Amino acid sequence: MSENHHLSTMDRVSVGLAARYRKERRFRLFGLSAIIASLLFLALLLASITAKGYTAFRQTEVLLDVHLDPAVLDVNNLATANYAALVRDAVLALFPQVESRQDKRVVTKLISTGAAYRLQELVTSKPELIGSTKPIWVPADDEVDMFVKGHIPRDVPEAERRVSDKQAAWIDQLAAAGRLKLKFNTAFFEAGDSREPELAGIRGAAAGSMFTLTITLLLSFPIGVAAAVYLEEFAPKNRWTDLIEVNINNLAAIPSIVFGLLGLAVFLNFMDLPRSASLVGGLVLTLMPLPTIIIASRASLKSVPPSIREAALGVGASKMQTISHHILPLAMPGMMTGAIIGMARALGETAPLLMIGMVAFIVDVPHSFSDPATVLPVQIYLWADSPERAFVERTSAAIMILLLLLLAMNAAAVFLRNKFERRW
Repeated sequence: MSENHHLSTMDRVSVGLAARYRKERRFRLFGLSAIIASLLFLALLLASITAKGYTAFRQTEVLLDVHLDPAVLDVNNLATANYAALVRDAVLALFPQVESRQDKRVVTKLISTGAAYRLQELVTSKPELIGSTKPIWVPADDEVDMFVKGHIPRDVPEAERRVSDKQAAWIDQLAAAGRLKLKFNTAFFEAGDSREPELAGIRGAAAGSMFTLTITLLLSFPIGVAAAVYLEEFAPKNRWTDLIEVNINNLAAIPSIVFGLLGLAVFLNFMDLPRSASLVGGLVLTLMPLPTIIIASRASLKSVPPSIREAALGVGASKMQTISHHILPLAMPGMMTGAIIGMARALGETAPLLMIGMVAFIVDVPHSFSDPATVLPVQIYLWADSPERAFVERTSAAIMILLLLLLAMNAAAVFLRNKFERRW
């Protein structure tokens, strides 16, 4: 009986182990499936953004032979010259078969309004060209650009597309004559915002993001590190410090728009700081990376072996000297990692900046912290809300640039952690 009982017990153990192993395999399978699904969704997102945005890095341009008429261009007053008329005459010279007034008006719209500004820059920089005929590449209109890139299909009825058959024939004529090409879109990286898609760029938003993040980093990093050092090294363990720690953790869960309301009430209405300025944007975003910086800094301080503290105190160093000369240098890589991750979060924020006016249409590139500015996420928001089809690809291209910046910041955090982190 005892032998049969022993065997039945082993059988039960074997059955239990088999069931446990099956559950473990299912758990592993669920985890692997979750990772694969996440990577698949991420790949689909990146593929969708790239497919829509990569064409924005090329711009359709048209070659015009512009006669720099001295009767129009007064060398003593080049700023007020009628450059648009010179561009219009150059366009009409390419289509001598166009005779009606309506067709002339339509054919001149194949060229962007930015052609006049490009011609002005050329003449202003080289006034000795006045009186000659100068070949110059100028940007095409956004609808022409979309048509050349294939975003406006040819095979749909004329009434359902924004480029008429007559305009399509003119575009083909330019292409056949070698006067129409897709070139690298330098304006996308060199220009500020514009109502015209073919003239819009991200330089202004990128500069605004740089100024805003500079203010945020200069304020949040020392405040976060100081708070972490105090809580970890000096603060007594009581209900007040527990309350502070709870509120630090809760700070990360506050909706970001609340920070915008705080900035609107304090920095704009009370302190009367300039609206839409990077200075105010940096002040508003300062609170957002603080929880990440404080938590990462405290973890870095805890990772330093107690023997370091004991050795420093043993040779006569004060507690402040021990922290500043020994603990902080060893914990700094982890603190910098937390700061970079916090800055990456601040870089992608939009809602709080909308509340302080950084959603305004800013054409000029900011050159100081007090100049009106916007940031990349807000620029993306503005372009996504625009009705022009050409802004769709520029929105996706700006998202690609923003993702690259975020990837670079996170890669820098990983590099700093792996290179300077001490393993005890």
